[in-house]
Amino acid sequence: MAIIGIDLGTTNSLVSVWKNGRGTLIPNPLGEYLTPSVVSLDEDGTVLIGMAARERLISHPQQTAASFKRAMGSNRKFRLGNKEFTPEELSSLVLRRLREDAELFLEEPVEEAVISVPAYFTDRQRAATKRAGELAGLKVERLINEPSAAALACRMVQNTGDRNYLVFDFGGGTLDVSIVDCFENIVSILAVSGDNQLGGIDFDSCIADYFCEQNGILFQQLSPVQKAILLKQAEQAKIALGRQETVMLVLTGQDLSGSLTLDRQKFIEISAPIFQKMIKPIRRVLADSGIRSNELDDIVLVGGSSKLPVVAQWIGNFLKKSPTPLVYPDTAVALGAGIFAAMKDRNPQLKEMILTDICPFTLGTGVLNPNDPSRPLMAPIIERNSILPSSKAQRFYTVRDGQKKICVDIYQGESLYCEDNLRLGAVEIDIPPAPKSVENVDVRFTYDINGILEAEVYNQTTAHRERVVLVGKDSGLSEEEAAVRLEALTKLKINPRDQEENQLALAQGDRLYQETLGETRQKVALMVSWFEQILTSQDPLRIARSRKRFLELLRLLEAGREAELPSENDWKDEKS
Repeated sequence: MAIIGIDLGTTNSLVSVWKNGRGTLIPNPLGEYLTPSVVSLDEDGTVLIGMAARERLISHPQQTAASFKRAMGSNRKFRLGNKEFTPEELSSLVLRRLREDAELFLEEPVEEAVISVPAYFTDRQRAATKRAGELAGLKVERLINEPSAAALACRMVQNTGDRNYLVFDFGGGTLDVSIVDCFENIVSILAVSGDNQLGGIDFDSCIADYFCEQNGILFQQLSPVQKAILLKQAEQAKIALGRQETVMLVLTGQDLSGSLTLDRQKFIEISAPIFQKMIKPIRRVLADSGIRSNELDDIVLVGGSSKLPVVAQWIGNFLKKSPTPLVYPDTAVALGAGIFAAMKDRNPQLKEMILTDICPFTLGTGVLNPNDPSRPLMAPIIERNSILPSSKAQRFYTVRDGQKKICVDIYQGESLYCEDNLRLGAVEIDIPPAPKSVENVDVRFTYDINGILEAEVYNQTTAHRERVVLVGKDSGLSEEEAAVRLEALTKLKINPRDQEENQLALAQGDRLYQETLGETRQKVALMVSWFEQILTSQDPLRIARSRKRFLELLRLLEAGREAELPSENDWKDEKS
């Protein structure tokens, strides 16, 4: 039974599957690949999804909902007529429609899916997405970050060579920017950043606001129908500017009249705040990855909003490099999700493919703020952009004489103060009373690729251990399922040096050390020590590159070609 991949988008959603040796998009009943992420409630209570619902955004705006992906993980409710829906309930209706399309296409039941999410989605938003899948009758064990999915699609197109990409994923409602490094069969995400409240619909709002400004209209005083009409016209004007230099926006009827002539330059001017917001995530991923813009091999644009010529032009100007048209922006994420679904299903054609992802947000705990004890400081344990799965620990000491308990609060975010980050939970442990700074606990966070976090607190004096597994509110995971996942977490603590190919490489180094003498033996020892240090990083991409370099160096030594060896500084640079 096939596992499908779903791109659950703000504006449109798509579904794909690995079929006949390639990623295949699945059409809806209209023969289209894009299904609008819109839900409407008809007068008789019938739920409309997709294109039919989108047509009702103007005629029945109070019975229709769109862009609800932006509210995933929140307490916001959407009222359609006399009924209320949560964002995940609306998303589940879209997912159910995609599942039905897939079952019709595949002629078999579909029970499991991999769903893509913005890389910058929080744990709460990811849990809500899994919950939406469950409500749609789908088992969702894995989520995949949207730029990671796009990177997989790119690699299937450009499947040779050592390359890096900046993936600029600009959809209808969210922006993700990622740096991706590809080497042989490994696709590794180095850094991610983004904005979950920035997308193509913000361009529509800019045009609508400018239209109101030029025609003496107050947007907030318009009726829901008038707002829907104006935003629809603004969207059409935005799309038209992708084909022509100037557009005319004219509105008459519904007590709303006015006109506006808009060219690309003016469009760029009124959209300046949007472009300004794009700068921060781009700069952050470049800084976090350690890659300069002139070292990028390709810039890949993904997401429907990236098709706008002004967006491609702005990116090219900002990074001083033109984007590379490797994949079609609308479908790249869906195809990548389908590829990842086949990888999860251990499809023989993809069994050698490896995707490594990273933690998009820092995970940490609160510590005493000596300047203001009421505002604890954030102490990072797993920092953003750490390779997943990840397991890291730190030691913390008591702050009061006679302290009998330590409460470890768990936070997600980048702010200095805990109160400005997202609190995920807490774990408490008893400790023997002692003077402050004597007793301590070791706090270990273990975070897996499914967004499951184990927090473990250990006191050496009592040998007592407490732990909590955080799977997210409404994640859809039962205690039994969480226990199974937790058992899998123990594998994180296995160092990569125990993997067969690394054992073999170290064995070759050990053999050559035993067979050589003098300076040659010293060089082998240096190389073995260097490779062992690389293994401690638990970074598959870095390890693969270094292993290849390590074996090349050993072959040169074994063949008596020491003169061809690069300097130590050069061979320690894995990309050299």
